[in-house]
Amino acid sequence: MKLNNIDDRFSTSDQLSVADIPALAQDGVKLLICNRPDGEAAGQADFATIAGAAQRAGIDAVHIPFVSGELSPQHLDAFSRQLQRGMRTHAYCRTGRRSQEIWRASRAATPAVAHDGGRSSAENHYQIVIVGAGSAGIAVAASLLKRNADLRIALVDPAEEHFYQPGWTLVGGGVFDVAGTRRDMAALIPEGTHWVRKAVAGFEPEHNRIRLDDDSVLYYSHLVVAAGIKLDWDAVEGLSETLGSNGVCSNYRYDLAPYTWQLTQELSRGRALFTQPPQPIKCAGAPQKALYLAADHWLRQGVLNNVDIHFYNAGAVLFGVPDYVPALAAYMGKYRANLHYGHRLTRIDGDSRTAWFACSDENGATHVIEERFDMIHVCPPQCAPDFIRSSTLADGAGWLDVDPVTLRHSRYPNIWGLGDCIGTSNAKTMAAARKQAPIVAHNICDVLAGRHASRGYDGYGACPLTVERGRIVLAEFGYDGKLCPSFPKWLNDGTQATRFAWQLKARILPPLYWHGMLKGREWLTACQSAG
Repeated sequence: MKLNNIDDRFSTSDQLSVADIPALAQDGVKLLICNRPDGEAAGQADFATIAGAAQRAGIDAVHIPFVSGELSPQHLDAFSRQLQRGMRTHAYCRTGRRSQEIWRASRAATPAVAHDGGRSSAENHYQIVIVGAGSAGIAVAASLLKRNADLRIALVDPAEEHFYQPGWTLVGGGVFDVAGTRRDMAALIPEGTHWVRKAVAGFEPEHNRIRLDDDSVLYYSHLVVAAGIKLDWDAVEGLSETLGSNGVCSNYRYDLAPYTWQLTQELSRGRALFTQPPQPIKCAGAPQKALYLAADHWLRQGVLNNVDIHFYNAGAVLFGVPDYVPALAAYMGKYRANLHYGHRLTRIDGDSRTAWFACSDENGATHVIEERFDMIHVCPPQCAPDFIRSSTLADGAGWLDVDPVTLRHSRYPNIWGLGDCIGTSNAKTMAAARKQAPIVAHNICDVLAGRHASRGYDGYGACPLTVERGRIVLAEFGYDGKLCPSFPKWLNDGTQATRFAWQLKARILPPLYWHGMLKGREWLTACQSAG
């Protein structure tokens, strides 16, 4: 027996034998708690045998078994009630770690705000803690509750508003009203989920807990990280100071997208620049969508000949999946857009309406060019949130390190990830999160039931490239650029611009998002086996 005295009233150890009981009795132990299920290993003394020896020594014995990484509120409640008896207590499992885990959880007393009419709970341990109440976080919470309505889930996010971000491209093109892309967060939190309105300060996976910005903690049996992506506006010198004025716009923010449409309407002559930073970014096609919709408006207004359009792309190609490039290149030609590859925006001066780009020449030497503009649409550089990048959960590039198929963390088996923050090679789109949410939910429920994670993600993502008002190239693809069309070719040829894809984007996808994806209705989410 490897004894670990936690304090003067509680101790833990690895697996006990009958021969260990007299020493515990001599040490004053009056209550013995076994946290190990019977039959975990050959030769393991079962609870009945240990309990019989304990009772003969005058020690009460209680069995509260759980599998490592699957501590539930029921386990915690039962354990806490035993500690409240005030007796000198010893707990054991295979190594003692599970007993230490449940003791730590029972000692925590941080309140969490519940989405149940405002009542507070002193309980801060959950079967599942979800970080982030964006598209991915709410969708996976709804999908989990669809499978098991009794799950105790905490959804951690301080935001009071929720946005349908794919709609902002159409706001910038004068199609959508921006107000229709916003909802109060409180109206979207799935019923039965505890909404913790705080920000995450850090992860402590070795203790199965997260630390919040007020230094309180939440314990979990399983953690789901759906924290989204950081739009790093400050990575471009001068950009934050001039956004929303001086002809500088972006469809990547709720308050800025209407300014894109304002500038598009006002410009009838001059230079219009559109930028795209290095990948990965949220929706790789969004920067050129802004160009297409603006150019289409100028064409319809008869002023396109007077507008000098330039697309500055930090990458080397127009789009990462070659099958879609011909259709997109044809529209760039139609709008007479000048394409500049390998050009990264580094600085903007709004007052002088000047932008600077870093680029490389044929010899690999980097130099900076200066460009004037009357209008510039900026897609900001993007990265994982700071509290992920600085944590042990991150991969070498700072993204959440998950298996690309099961979406389970590569090193911590009770941690999962989905959405824009994960370090997989799929496109970071709402459509990807829509596919990922039921996979993560199903796999967690598999593990909770003692099964292997059985569902797999094929890397599906979708980018509706709005090439003109009324037509879209619906790019749907998975890992390695494999085409993954959702519709038969006779209905929608994804490599061409179609009116069907426009109707899907403008009419069908918004209600599918609000009333389907966020409600746990898993339409168009068929997935593969993880095997």
